[in-house]
Amino acid sequence: MSDALSLFLFAALVDNMPLTLFLGLCTFLALSRRTESAIGLGLAMIAVLGGTAPLNHLVYHGLLAPGAWAWAGMPEVDLSYLALIAFIGVIAATVQLVEMLIDRFLPALHAAFGVFLPLLTVQCAILAGSLFMVERNYTLGQTTVYGLGSGTGFALAVVMLGALRRRLAYANLPAGLRGLGAAFLLTGLLSLGFAAFSQMAAAR
Repeated sequence: MSDALSLFLFAALVDNMPLTLFLGLCTFLALSRRTESAIGLGLAMIAVLGGTAPLNHLVYHGLLAPGAWAWAGMPEVDLSYLALIAFIGVIAATVQLVEMLIDRFLPALHAAFGVFLPLLTVQCAILAGSLFMVERNYTLGQTTVYGLGSGTGFALAVVMLGALRRRLAYANLPAGLRGLGAAFLLTGLLSLGFAAFSQMAAAR
């Protein structure tokens, strides 16, 4: 249990996708202008990352990894070169399912997402979760925990940025810092804060 919690916190805080690894910044910046859309994006990232990482683990180790076809008498078959295509296919299907559910039950949130929800299909942060699973040789349980932790970390970061941007919307900022300029500055400051978690983890 402690190992799972440590991995969850590592994925959420130390390996934070937008603020530590700088992945997924396109939707991170675009949908953090309003707190409501930031919360919606965070929940969508938890659902998609938490779902696609274990699914891709099953696909990779069940069909693509070297020796995956040993049960069929073909231990020499290695389809790992198809991993990228297979992962993207699983992610696309999962994003489509999440989009359909949001459109059905939360139409206002679906309208707020606009074109950015389908773009989660090519969100590099989501794909990175599956690629890290292969690179680090995680088990299915570890992959699930890492996916949920990564999604939670993304949600935490985007909600924090959304709240800060909402607060500064009425501030008397210099002309050059209004809008996207302030977003970049806030992202940098948040990134410095999350870098402290990396130092704490390295010191252990």
